[in-house]
Amino acid sequence: MSTSGSKDMSRRHVLGALAALPTLPILPVLFGASVARADDAPPPLPSWNDGPTKQAILDFIHATTDPSSKDFVPAEERIATFDQDGTLWVEQPIYTQIIYCLARVPVLAKANPHLAKVEPFRTVLTGDFEKIAKLSLRDFETIAVATLTGMDVEAFAAEVKAWIAEARDHRWKKLYTELTYQPMQEVLAFFRANGFKTFIVTGGGQDFVRVYSQRVYGIPPEQVVGSALGTKFGYDKAGRPFLTKEPKLLLNDDNAGKPEGIHLEIGRRPHAAFGNSTGDRQMLEYAKAGDGARLSMIVLHDDASREYAYGPARGLPDTRVGRFPQELDDEAKKGGWFIISMKDDWKRIFAFE
Repeated sequence: MSTSGSKDMSRRHVLGALAALPTLPILPVLFGASVARADDAPPPLPSWNDGPTKQAILDFIHATTDPSSKDFVPAEERIATFDQDGTLWVEQPIYTQIIYCLARVPVLAKANPHLAKVEPFRTVLTGDFEKIAKLSLRDFETIAVATLTGMDVEAFAAEVKAWIAEARDHRWKKLYTELTYQPMQEVLAFFRANGFKTFIVTGGGQDFVRVYSQRVYGIPPEQVVGSALGTKFGYDKAGRPFLTKEPKLLLNDDNAGKPEGIHLEIGRRPHAAFGNSTGDRQMLEYAKAGDGARLSMIVLHDDASREYAYGPARGLPDTRVGRFPQELDDEAKKGGWFIISMKDDWKRIFAFE
């Protein structure tokens, strides 16, 4: 999901400080160390319909893990990267981390009563979603800076953990962490069962996603690459060292920032990459450009009844969140990427279905 940047912090980074939560228990690893499995073992990817997209995943794993294959990839080089919002879990109608920031405003206003008279905080405190939706990008950046910085990193993590344990989506009335895509959870588990390290590479806030990535996706915090703000080292009154989150953007992990972040924090070009929007384009290009077997896949949200439908590619409604324009569709076809159709490729979308 991409968004245009502004002077210091782009919506997707500082706001990016906005975006992500988790969900369902991780699918148990029921698969063997390679595609070949015992006759009594369940088939991989049970929530996927049979077809070229599912087969491409199976073929890729077979090619990269079979020692006799010309495309065999040594275990230490098996890297797969996954965008989060819109790829691993729901991003509509607005990124989860933005919702977190908005929910933090009343807490800030209670500690600093003068904020109730200052925009954009005054508008947020009205609780009027229509008015809030009309706030400018700069307004959202102001809210993000106020709610995501200025505190101890451990205090921030504790706040996010408490919020995400109770916050629910308005449409499904489910915890945000229950809105991960079951087919993608199966892909994560299948890749790991075949020796791949799975990384989240998100335009959302790195510290935010790291709070729940292990529990929700089975991905440890050190394998989360996201938009990162600065920290400052200091000592408290008792002489205990701590880090404070600062309003300084270190990594804009969106668009071209994704392959840059992959190089900085992972150090290897991924053999497989999964995304869903213009913000993931460069990561998918980067993965596909490597030697040997490479897999780039992009999720198309085309199922309005079970989830959402938006593009504007293929005549789907336009959106400002997780945009998938016709140019991206065209590049996917030209570049040999696989387009995952939620409607056609997934038997079910959520574990609770």
